[in-house]
Amino acid sequence: MERRQFLQTLGPAALTTAAVAGCAGTDGETSLDNTPIPTDQMTYRTDPHTGEKISLLGFGCMRYPFRPVGTGENQEELIDQEAVNAMIDEAIAHGVNYFDTSPVYCRGLSERATGVALSRHKRETFYIATKMSNMSPAARSREASLAMYQNSFKELKVDYFDYYLIHSVANYEIFKARYLDNGILDFLLQEKAAGRIRHLGWSFHGEKSFFDWMMSPECGVTWDFVQIQLNYLDWLHATGRNVNAEYLYGVLAKQRVPAVIMEPLLGGRLARTNYKAQKMLQQARPDKSAASWAMRFAGSPEGVLTVLSGMTLPEHLRDNLRSYCPLEPVSEEEKKLLEQVALTLLEFKTINCTACDYCMPCPYGLDIPGIFLYYNECLNQGRFPGDKSAPDYARAKRAFLAGYDRHVPKLRQADMCIGCNLCRPECPQFIPIVDELVNIDKFVESLRREG
Repeated sequence: MERRQFLQTLGPAALTTAAVAGCAGTDGETSLDNTPIPTDQMTYRTDPHTGEKISLLGFGCMRYPFRPVGTGENQEELIDQEAVNAMIDEAIAHGVNYFDTSPVYCRGLSERATGVALSRHKRETFYIATKMSNMSPAARSREASLAMYQNSFKELKVDYFDYYLIHSVANYEIFKARYLDNGILDFLLQEKAAGRIRHLGWSFHGEKSFFDWMMSPECGVTWDFVQIQLNYLDWLHATGRNVNAEYLYGVLAKQRVPAVIMEPLLGGRLARTNYKAQKMLQQARPDKSAASWAMRFAGSPEGVLTVLSGMTLPEHLRDNLRSYCPLEPVSEEEKKLLEQVALTLLEFKTINCTACDYCMPCPYGLDIPGIFLYYNECLNQGRFPGDKSAPDYARAKRAFLAGYDRHVPKLRQADMCIGCNLCRPECPQFIPIVDELVNIDKFVESLRREG
């Protein structure tokens, strides 16, 4: 079966999903570059409102490593605190001073782990960012939102937040329900006036008209910073209801509002590009990772305050440190190359999942990000069963099915989806999650029925 036939088998949802490549997944692969990383060469950007020097590399605390604790029925997975401590120590030693977390990251455990790690360092040596993550209907009441806010102080072991965000707003209706009707926006402005919030901003996934309204005088708030999705694919080719990063950044730069960048690697997809894109990047810089290209692109615009990268392994941290200690901005020729790479990525109709885990946990136990990750990697690497008449068809089919079972436990695979659609409203990339799961399940079952 050819790739086009495979996509036809998956159905219309897969064909219309545009290509881009929590704690699930990683934000990068390792580099071939093993040169020592200087501890005094971090690139810093100056906050135009306060003059504070912020490290261009921001530590995203949403992909911490987990480890099993206990045995048998009592076994559970908890954040590996020792590993987190070691990575944060190494990051600080190399000049990283911005740490971004949320009450909902890492199954609700990120703030606590971040607080433990950072409390071992002097408070004036780091900037902490967290969020009002009252996304679920149960968390939107004034009482629940205030409790979330106060609990963040406790978990992070601080008495003020350097950067505080209204988390992931997409349109006016959501903004109104989560921050206006309950008076939470007024409360946060009061907290800023009292000094318990030093900078107040918001993170955006959604409609262009809403972004424009939030940045207009009509909104009535002068934001200290805005967090946007920016990478070399989304710069001109944003998918779904996302907005081109070139436009978002342009509005912020014109108003002199610092941009905090999320998804510079699209949940790792720009670190694990398809084989055609990988070849293009390796020819230009043979000893550099695909991730380093994306990190350099995201950090090059002068209005970018910091670039957040969720790092699970020390190797991811070190690769990012090499990109920013110091930054070598992408040249005009390199920008042209990355645009060609972006067009190549668009040829592969992968699912626009960044493994943010907002759709998790699934009430029926599915590993939604894991399913999409395996699908995307197989598509990118050309590891689908080919034409049935090909000599290696049987081997390729067995390898695909065995790999699926290895990557996603059987009770967490796509066939367990009942179509409740509870995950759909939580997805910041607006993926038709149930449709994609149904299409993947149909293809997998078609292979299994062949015997």
